[in-house]
Amino acid sequence: MGALVISLDFELNWGVHDVFTLEKYGENILGARLAIPKILQLFLKYDIHATWAIVGMLYCKNKNELLTKLEGLNIPYENESFSPKHNLWQVGENESQDPYHFGYSLIESIKTIPNQEIGTHTFTHYYCLEDGQRTDHFEKDLQAVVQLNEGITSLVFPRNQTNNDYLNVCKTYGINAYRGNEESWIYRAYTSKTNTTTKRMLRLVDTYINLTGHHTFSLKSLQKEPIINIQSSRFLRPYSKQLAVLENLRLRRIKNGLTKAAKDNEFYHLWWHPHNFGKNIDENLHFLEEILKHVDYLRGKYNFQSMHMRDVTDVINIIS
Repeated sequence: MGALVISLDFELNWGVHDVFTLEKYGENILGARLAIPKILQLFLKYDIHATWAIVGMLYCKNKNELLTKLEGLNIPYENESFSPKHNLWQVGENESQDPYHFGYSLIESIKTIPNQEIGTHTFTHYYCLEDGQRTDHFEKDLQAVVQLNEGITSLVFPRNQTNNDYLNVCKTYGINAYRGNEESWIYRAYTSKTNTTTKRMLRLVDTYINLTGHHTFSLKSLQKEPIINIQSSRFLRPYSKQLAVLENLRLRRIKNGLTKAAKDNEFYHLWWHPHNFGKNIDENLHFLEEILKHVDYLRGKYNFQSMHMRDVTDVINIIS
């Protein structure tokens, strides 16, 4: 039995505040709020399991609660702009006044849909490889996550900055799986300083042309200690008007990977951010539905399944 694994990095502006201004990227953030209910309806239609890795700050109902929780956290990056505390000047009072930084109502809507796992994207969108941060800072962040929801068992490292030294800390706080990176040097965990133009360009080309393989995997091949690495297979890059002529290549690239996984009884881990769908919402949803239709076809032909990260962990625990 093979399966599609889906994880979404749900962060709103906390994931990009150090990269884009609200003037430049705010449309994507607000669009994500429109896209999420439609994504959930597609998941319901096609019986899709998914992990929502949520930035803990989105749970806060108002600015006072957010400030209180941040007060006990140390986030001394050498580049101060990485810290959410650097961004507090533009945070409003609550979700109705500031839909860019609060997301409690969206989290509650996710919980109403069957087979959706609530995971974590850390509390502060914590960068685990940037200069200045330390293990004890990361541990404090995870403590804040556990205070929000003791049942969280799956983690996605922000910016995919997997820090192997922190995996035992994760295990201590009940995290037993994370999404690791694809096994190619162009996808290797990087910092703001090591994410070179060459790597970014090669990752873009790999979206359309098979440069690095499909990155499917068997359960036996996964790293399981100290926690399980449910590695990524593909980032679902958003629709681009400039590259629209290549859309069929992008879709074929993903479908071929899914077909390989189904035939070989392997797993294919697809991920993206809701704000990636925040512009060109209809085009992105249509593309996603084409993928899910193919998964439905593979389900009938090869018994291909849909799983979230906790499902994978449960299967591994059963067969171990």
